[in-house]
Amino acid sequence: MGDISIKKVENKKDLKKFIMLPWKIYKGDENWVPPLIMDMKERFNPKKNPYYEHADVELFIAERDGETVGRIACHIDHNHNKFHNEKAAFFGFFEVIKDYEVAKALFDHAVKWGKKKGMEFLRGPMSFGTNDECAFLLEGYDSPPAVMMPYNPPYYQEYIERYGFKKAKDLYAYFVDFRKVDDDLFEKIKKKAFNKNFKIRRIRLDDPEEAERIKDVYNSAWGGNWGFVPLTEEEFLYTAKQLRKIVIPDLALVAEREGKIVGFNLCIPDINQALKKINGRLFPFGIFKFLYYSRKIRTVRGLTLGIIKKYRYILGPLFYSKIGEISKKKGYFNWEIGWVLEDNNIVNNAIMRKLNPKLYKKYRIFAKDL
Repeated sequence: MGDISIKKVENKKDLKKFIMLPWKIYKGDENWVPPLIMDMKERFNPKKNPYYEHADVELFIAERDGETVGRIACHIDHNHNKFHNEKAAFFGFFEVIKDYEVAKALFDHAVKWGKKKGMEFLRGPMSFGTNDECAFLLEGYDSPPAVMMPYNPPYYQEYIERYGFKKAKDLYAYFVDFRKVDDDLFEKIKKKAFNKNFKIRRIRLDDPEEAERIKDVYNSAWGGNWGFVPLTEEEFLYTAKQLRKIVIPDLALVAEREGKIVGFNLCIPDINQALKKINGRLFPFGIFKFLYYSRKIRTVRGLTLGIIKKYRYILGPLFYSKIGEISKKKGYFNWEIGWVLEDNNIVNNAIMRKLNPKLYKKYRIFAKDL
């Protein structure tokens, strides 16, 4: 075999190689869900993705004998480093053929890149941070990932640990079958919450002022969480615009007390079940398959939950009870709650204990000192 070279993505041809590599890696893997190619192009467009406004981003591909055999994105989020007072470099969008030497070459390059930028450690995989896809899958290879959740071959864990990366944090994903949750439990939760004058209603998706209030709750509620970085206004609006295309309005909820928003919860249909059928392309004919299979989706993903600190123990269960009630009426019987930090005791213990869910997938973020 020839030498491995690492090449920076500098043009459309290189970007196409970077984006299309997973089709080679996952050929024959029934659980892999091809991403939308048009969405991937937008994510790597500095003029469209607001992450680039506060981050240094460079994409690289590994080549051998003229063939693309790996890829990695190296990035520094200046907002993250300022918020956490760290000197962190990140890697993401990692893919590699089953060959440790290629993985080593990619990691070598990421380490060299981070050192050159004056950073103190390298963390990943982070596909542009904890507000995006992150971590390697560790457990749960028997089913496809839910929408906006990562997936990878098992050998990625072997390669990254062999290189010397250590565990930074584990993430959990839970699976709930609403048909197995006690309806009486939901009624007790709702009665207790409503007695304290909480009101649950739909988010006004087209109201900019409401979006601003929700952003404030989100940044406040998540501010103490490991790895969290507050969304900029541009990022929040960009994300809201993307999610508006698929959100289930009845499952986009806010909680109010005395007219003030004190929490919100957002669920989206697991469109991966439909995306799996179209091989990354909506047009010209994929859109018809997507619409057809979208009608068969029976699973929702709990995308995000934000509650101000003093109301977490009561509003968490209340949101979950409302989601269960509404989901069943709309024909959604399964719910993925993920991801959840391993040390988020409020969700993992106080709330999850009431729902009796299955912890069905585990993920890990790694780090290495530079």
